[in-house]
Amino acid sequence: MSRIVVVGYGPTAHRLVETLTSKGFDGRITVIGEEPRPAYDRVALTSYLSGTTAEDLTYDVPAGTMTRLNTRVTRIDRDAKHVVTADGDTEPYDVLVLATGSAPFVPPVPGAEHAFVYRTLEDLDAIRVAAKDAAEGVVVGGGLLGLEAADALRALGLKAHIVEMSPWLMPRQVDEGGGSVLKQHIEGLGLSVHAGAGVQEIVTDHDGQVTGLRKPDGTLVEAQVVVFSAGIRPRDELARSSGLEVGERGGIVVDSAMLTSDPAIYAVGECALAGGMIYGLVGPCNTMAEVAADRIMGGSSTFEGADMSTKLKLLGVEVAQFGSMTGALDVTYMDPVAGVYKKLFISDDAQTLLGGICVGDASPYTQLRPFVGKALPASPSDLLFSGAGANLDLPDEAQVCSCNNVCAGDIRTAIADKGCTDVPGLKACTRAGTTCGSCVPMLKQLLEKSGVEVSKALCEHFTYSRAELFDIVRVRNITTFSQLITEHGQGRGCDICKPAVASILASLHNGHVLEGERAALQDTNDAFLANMQKNGTYSVVPRIPGGEITPEKLIVIGEVARDFGLYTKITGGQRIDLFGARVDQLPEIWRRLVEAGFESGHAYGKALRTVKSCVGSTWCRYGVQDSVGLAIALELRYRGLRSPHKLKSAVSGCARECAEARSKDFGIIATEKGWNLYVAGNGGFKPRHADLLAGDLSTEELIRTIDRFLMFYVRTADRLQRTSTWLESLEGGLDYLREVIMEDSLGICADLDAQMEHHTATYADEWAATLDDPEKLSRFVSFVNAPGVPDPSIVFEQERGQIKPVMAR
Repeated sequence: MSRIVVVGYGPTAHRLVETLTSKGFDGRITVIGEEPRPAYDRVALTSYLSGTTAEDLTYDVPAGTMTRLNTRVTRIDRDAKHVVTADGDTEPYDVLVLATGSAPFVPPVPGAEHAFVYRTLEDLDAIRVAAKDAAEGVVVGGGLLGLEAADALRALGLKAHIVEMSPWLMPRQVDEGGGSVLKQHIEGLGLSVHAGAGVQEIVTDHDGQVTGLRKPDGTLVEAQVVVFSAGIRPRDELARSSGLEVGERGGIVVDSAMLTSDPAIYAVGECALAGGMIYGLVGPCNTMAEVAADRIMGGSSTFEGADMSTKLKLLGVEVAQFGSMTGALDVTYMDPVAGVYKKLFISDDAQTLLGGICVGDASPYTQLRPFVGKALPASPSDLLFSGAGANLDLPDEAQVCSCNNVCAGDIRTAIADKGCTDVPGLKACTRAGTTCGSCVPMLKQLLEKSGVEVSKALCEHFTYSRAELFDIVRVRNITTFSQLITEHGQGRGCDICKPAVASILASLHNGHVLEGERAALQDTNDAFLANMQKNGTYSVVPRIPGGEITPEKLIVIGEVARDFGLYTKITGGQRIDLFGARVDQLPEIWRRLVEAGFESGHAYGKALRTVKSCVGSTWCRYGVQDSVGLAIALELRYRGLRSPHKLKSAVSGCARECAEARSKDFGIIATEKGWNLYVAGNGGFKPRHADLLAGDLSTEELIRTIDRFLMFYVRTADRLQRTSTWLESLEGGLDYLREVIMEDSLGICADLDAQMEHHTATYADEWAATLDDPEKLSRFVSFVNAPGVPDPSIVFEQERGQIKPVMAR
């Protein structure tokens, strides 16, 4: 019986053993790992700090596999063909596979022994403990794992800094332009970025406690937790001491069959030097494991390098890179306001796609990555800006899933020959989409193009669409996320379904978003009833219906802005926003505003923002109706209405359209006979003029129609779907919408009317309710472990007589 010993038990070792067992290997497999548990999902490591358990992340040990955990191999006896462990035991082998992985690189600087690394669950446990007594943390390294580590520190309640030696973040994935946009996004979340900076020392006090990190220029970055995530080094010490060939800069040298210089020993994963390169991504490591398993079973597979493309979401920012980052020609789009950067690299004859970079909007990645090295399927400008890539037919050889080396042809075969009819089926059959998940949209598109109806499941925890979940919650009168997922879902939920369900619950029941369990479902802005700004402060936006405000209320706003040192700005929505409030200042600011008669403007929520208006017939010589009066009535009627996306409205008092009503989700323009109602418009990246739904309506008819329009949208739209794309997705479009809400073709208008009446009858100002509840107020602190202590990293400077954030340079 053949004996295989695998040294190291990480994800690559797991893939090797899994592949061997799936191929019918009937010998003995023994896996020896240093960690106290079997292999686990390192891609999802950060989720361990936000509620995911070690058991959730750990892979099942393949049947028949022998494991020895908490055990370190110290020596290989190549002549006797056995390995020796630290406790003196030996384990014989016929085939040995080294999957020892890598170790984090820690630069040799004074004080480095007091820092942490970000590699294992035990590392994260140690960081969690240290964070309890800390206010600030710094991560050394601005690559993929460094940004994840910084996000983890932020999630633990620390003010986070990122120190990166290169001039910009993620230098292996993006160029300088992409790096600058990424930095803008990350600083907008309150993190400080120190690019082009190294580490001179980790500073400690007399008790050995970390107090900061000193950069080579002498600048001190104050921190009580320091985490190194500055790259990896292959764990090749066992191979080196055993006389196996290693690379000049490390790594166990292997050939295309993953064999080392000893024909009985393979090496796979981050410890292997394949083609002169160390691969640190999960996809290439999985391919190595599969090649080695095939060779052990007598096959002829080879490893010829791997696609290093990546698509991920870091700190809420989409980042993608595919193919080459150089080319004779390039096409670049940059929108610093929206935080979007896209670039395509093409050949000198403008015929071949060589690669691309996306930051802030990674939508081109899925469609274009398979065309790297092939003829451009459309003009570069069309591919980047018009969405032409969405209808491309991928060739069979185009790689869809780089993590598991699955091509479009494999997906089509699974659909046509193996009966896969949904994404979960494709995942089980091909493994595509089971690792990082970035290729799942492409799986859905391939299913659709194969004539298969694709599931509209909200996420992996619910098999229902948002609209179906809305009806389930409404019909069964469900009031909590726990009840919904227990009765109609699975697992614990995620950052997709939790906010979506929170919005549904708020739409139907109008309860406080921070009440009980609902508080844990909210996004950052809803969690603090304020919009987070780029330096970690928040904006305060009181509602000013229709833009009409009394001098007394103007004075109150001015006094609050003066007393708390806030920046004031009159917005395009005819409100006054106050910027620069620390989280601990929000309750006292709102206490003064509420006492003066203000209420929340819901600038932080997926809800109605404003109803803009011109001065109308009251003052304007061209006005034919009272646009201000109607705007105020509409804003007060729909205030606090939670919806799939934010809502904006406007009322113009005549056809001159000074309020810009046709660029809003619902806009009203006065006529001599009444009001014209326009719906589904928006500005933004892809502006859309609103369509005329009905003309010359009386005020009563207008309000009833808007009621039904909004409630039908709230009930049927997908999560984060604006009214513009929702209307375009409705089969039958505007005509169908008229039939439903004006002709009652579905017989639901009475129900829609009742829903809106329930909303208006039960509305209560969220900030007023928060101020009366000590439990809700307890969350408004800069540091959970130091209540009452303001964030010392928030600094302002003067510009045009007002404050502006001072960001790390």
